[in-house]
Amino acid sequence: MAHARIVIVGGGFAGYQAARTLLRKARGSAEILLLNPTDYFLYLPLLPEVAGGVLDPRRVTVPLRETLPGVRLVLGEVDGIDIGARTVSYEDPEGERGLLGYHRLVLATGSVNKLLPVPGVADHAHGFRGIPEALYLRDHVIRQIELADTASDLAEREARLTFVVVGAGYTGTEVAAQMQLLTEDVLSRHPRLAGLRARWLLLDTADQVLPGMDERLSTTAGQVLRERGIEVELGTSVSEATADGVRLTDGRFVASRTLVWCVGVRPDPLARSTGLPMTQGRLRVDEYLAVPGHPDILACGDAAAVPDPTRPGQLTPMTAQHAVRQGRLAGHNIAASYGVGRRRPYRHRDLGFVVDLGGRQAAANPLHLPMSGLPARAITRGYHLSALPANRVRTVADWLFTAAGSRPPVQLGLVPGPAVPLDTDAPELVHPSR
Repeated sequence: MAHARIVIVGGGFAGYQAARTLLRKARGSAEILLLNPTDYFLYLPLLPEVAGGVLDPRRVTVPLRETLPGVRLVLGEVDGIDIGARTVSYEDPEGERGLLGYHRLVLATGSVNKLLPVPGVADHAHGFRGIPEALYLRDHVIRQIELADTASDLAEREARLTFVVVGAGYTGTEVAAQMQLLTEDVLSRHPRLAGLRARWLLLDTADQVLPGMDERLSTTAGQVLRERGIEVELGTSVSEATADGVRLTDGRFVASRTLVWCVGVRPDPLARSTGLPMTQGRLRVDEYLAVPGHPDILACGDAAAVPDPTRPGQLTPMTAQHAVRQGRLAGHNIAASYGVGRRRPYRHRDLGFVVDLGGRQAAANPLHLPMSGLPARAITRGYHLSALPANRVRTVADWLFTAAGSRPPVQLGLVPGPAVPLDTDAPELVHPSR
């Protein structure tokens, strides 16, 4: 591997693990470059706790330079890949352009918000893909409570205290659960709003919470949310969004100033712009994660259409579990292309899922054993601590302080609204971590 240059595009779950694996296998004999918009890897599963005021945002950011010593970090957004010339062009945070040559390329560009052609959503909804969105959502929700406190009109108060989350998947469910607890905590400090409750609606066109997951996990999550007063509306979505509220697909109009869009994700548009073969909007790869006809290019994570060996004819889901494993395999197989070890095909075993519902509640099915309540809570937090590459002690400290006290009910004002547009194809001031 002497004098080899390996460029990894994307520092999310897949890209981070690819770099980590290559560091171990290359042992300084190859130049490893990681091209990413930020200098941190974002641990997305704990982001709802940042929005909910449980965790400091620094707890979910893993410093790339500190945890990947020996990897050369290049800050920038990729805007072109020349397959023939083996170069990657990018723009750094200050608008300067750069060009990187490569011998091997790992495309781990991840995913962005999935937008549906619903009138008004792009203008009035809040996405949830990175720290800017989480901080902005937290500020926005607290601001609505403050404005409701000063409003004299009951209808305006109720509208500002009504929050709509679209998408009852993993992210939407956790966002609704954590933010409902935040609003309950903040409202307790507003005697003028005594007698009023924050109204939370969780919408999904599916027939269950956490669609596609274990039915017992779904039932537990739905029951916890409903017991807290969250209105779970299944078979329902938004047909139009306005500044004053949302119209639902069943014709009802809900007055609200808050719409959180957690419908799902789609592969980063960069994948399609490469001109490489695609499958269902993702880069086509073989079982070794190599792009057909281009053995020097591997793709992994949400950007890659990886064949699922457990479901012939189908692709692996776009989840962190698969991204982590595929990133490790991509690093291993690149090392093998230089004679270090042998190539391996992608294989996996489903370890189950964990869903943090805030407070003392969680749902989990480790190794397909359904659990709820405190045991599931312990499993959930244990899993996140084991998967989090750094900041473990400080994360535990934040959990303990929140459990013993309350969530700070103040706005930070760090992220302006224009910096967090829902449409990630549009120009933006702050690009969410991928």
